[in-house]
Amino acid sequence: MDRQTVSATFPSTAAAVADARRFVRRVLADWNADDAADDAILATSELATNAVAYAGTSFEVTCHLGDGEIQIEVRDRHPTRTIEMPGVTASSGRGLPSIARLAASWGVSYDNRTKGVWFRLPRPAAANGTAAQASGTAGTPERPVGGAQAGAPAGADGTTRTAERILGPRAAAEPRTASRTAAEGRLGGGDARTGGEAPAEVPAAGDKLLRSPVARESMEDAVTAVREVLGADGAAVLLTERDGRLIMGASAGLPEEVPLGELSVVSLGPHARAGSPWVSTDTSDPLAAALRARSLAAAPLESQGRLTGLVVAVAAAPGRFDEADGARLGRLADEMSLSLEKARVGELERSWRGWLSFVAEASDLLAGTLDQERTMALVAQLVVPRLASWCAVYTVTDADAVRLAYVWHADETLADGLRDLLDHAEATPPTDAPGPWNGPATAPVQYRAAAGPTANDQAYAFPLIARGRRIGAIVIGRPAGDRFPRSAVELAEELSRRAALAVDNARLFSAQTAMSSALQRSLLPPAIPDIPGLEVAVVYEPAGEGSEVGGDFYDVFESVAGRAAPAPVPRWRFAIGDVCGTGPEAAAVTGLARHALRILAAEDMSVPGVLTRLNRLILGEGERGRLLTLLHGEITPRARRDGVTIRLTSAGHPPPLLLDPDGGVREAATPQPLLGVFDGVDFHTDTVQLRRGEVLLCVTDGVTERRSGTRLLGDGHGLERLLAGCTGLSAGAVAARIQRAVRDFGPEPSNDDVALIVLRAS
Repeated sequence: MDRQTVSATFPSTAAAVADARRFVRRVLADWNADDAADDAILATSELATNAVAYAGTSFEVTCHLGDGEIQIEVRDRHPTRTIEMPGVTASSGRGLPSIARLAASWGVSYDNRTKGVWFRLPRPAAANGTAAQASGTAGTPERPVGGAQAGAPAGADGTTRTAERILGPRAAAEPRTASRTAAEGRLGGGDARTGGEAPAEVPAAGDKLLRSPVARESMEDAVTAVREVLGADGAAVLLTERDGRLIMGASAGLPEEVPLGELSVVSLGPHARAGSPWVSTDTSDPLAAALRARSLAAAPLESQGRLTGLVVAVAAAPGRFDEADGARLGRLADEMSLSLEKARVGELERSWRGWLSFVAEASDLLAGTLDQERTMALVAQLVVPRLASWCAVYTVTDADAVRLAYVWHADETLADGLRDLLDHAEATPPTDAPGPWNGPATAPVQYRAAAGPTANDQAYAFPLIARGRRIGAIVIGRPAGDRFPRSAVELAEELSRRAALAVDNARLFSAQTAMSSALQRSLLPPAIPDIPGLEVAVVYEPAGEGSEVGGDFYDVFESVAGRAAPAPVPRWRFAIGDVCGTGPEAAAVTGLARHALRILAAEDMSVPGVLTRLNRLILGEGERGRLLTLLHGEITPRARRDGVTIRLTSAGHPPPLLLDPDGGVREAATPQPLLGVFDGVDFHTDTVQLRRGEVLLCVTDGVTERRSGTRLLGDGHGLERLLAGCTGLSAGAVAARIQRAVRDFGPEPSNDDVALIVLRAS
């Protein structure tokens, strides 16, 4: 990227924080500054969260590439609102305390309209480019566990791309250098059972250092210095793993392949355990035998009283080293221990930042869906294979029973056997505290046999607790002998806390949606009656995702006039209305209006009389009452089946439109006051003679006020022109065309309910 300054503007939405992170990652990848990505993305995430949560405005992210440093600024449009400083226990928005730790420098700037917080990071090429070249490595160093891959593409679906970056394969292992600083065997090895890469884990002390370019350079320099100072044929740096085994860190002058086998700290002599250098000519010594040396000088590498490795000089001839050589090697080892400890601390800091980045992006993923099944699937796929080879999600039912809800295994061929194994386990995972779980061992023999080696996996359970309620548990598993490191357990525990809230939110949303849908159905008519000489079509679309009951309603029903007369006259009523607002209060008024309309019409009350009585009922509700626009009419068949007569009243409602067979459109009613405002209103009716081929269109303001930018569908007689193009269509076709036009008018979904009734004389 030739540009030294790149900026982008984001809206004040929760999803914009993830978009800002992707923008910064993409810019730094183009600048070949991937090593700074974790710090930059984490700091940007905190500042963008503050802009959304506290400023409440859109914000601009600007990246500037300077000499030796990268500057990133997040600028919002609320200069008078002070920057919040939440507590360090907050799950997000920690803001400036985090920036102060991550950045080399930072500051705040103001102008009349905006406020910006900027931070600077050292440019990686300027900070450690030389070290990277000296180490002989190519490409980007491997990310710490929990760090997202740099440069991941961002598509139209931000959530999907974020999921690919978190859940996708890890970066390829670093190539071997000339002095073989990359570890063999257990480091980065595949899992024979799955045929793929072993589940990632937080590195041990040894392989963590092998991931650090600074540590590799230090070890390279050390083996070169040892050969020169002691005149040795070869030299090596050995590092310890968690279980005490020794692995090759760096070597020079040794054979291409040096199998260390089971060489471990336990096999070393008393000098190593005492932290003293030593010289040996004993070829049976395990260290000398492994390095094929007849003379050997060695000194321990120590950190905080722990043995972290060895510096070794070897020779093919016996007696090449004396006690003075051992002392000199000890001094070299002391200097090297300080260098490696600094690199180890730096790698721990980098892992910490990668952990925070992973948790932040995982939180965005979990918050991005309100579907309970998908949330549980995301939880499992975030864990596998990063922290474990398999994951199972359990939920607590209404009867307080623990039920297996989702299973995911890194090897899909083992998933079915694992599900059967867990389904038939006699024990259920604990839902009160995290800890090891032996549930698979309690399954019957036949299911353990069918599960194969998975039956012997070790498992760890984490409760899902949200809002003080136990809602389930997450169980993660690894092959037997591959123990869970403490850092992986801590990361899984943190993820389980966030997953619990996400699952509970999805559960509550599903329950609310089901309840709202049931209430909405109860407020709509069960069926549309057949009316002789009239085609009737209706459309109803609630806004949003069904989590709230809308305020729009419609009804078409039979109302026989003069029931006590010997020959009652068949008539029908229709109504379409819009209650101000949504939710339970609006639903109460909707139910009152729809049922009152039927009851009052059954009493043979006229259309104006019905509206007068309904107006009084709404006013009688007091503060619970809501404003109501209503179009109510009565349909009477005409003689000789020449259409129908409609007497209607429009109380504050969008006027109905009449389409004649020649394509002319006109309003068919005069406006009158809406309901719930004034008492003592005298309503009157307008009469419409709807003849064969003519169409009467009745809509709510969700149609006329459908928005596209600053334009409304009803602006400039837009609905009239739309209806004029429906000449010759059936009632159902007219309804479908209007419905499609409303959907296609704007790029975003409608934020208002849509209801319409089409009456066509046939």
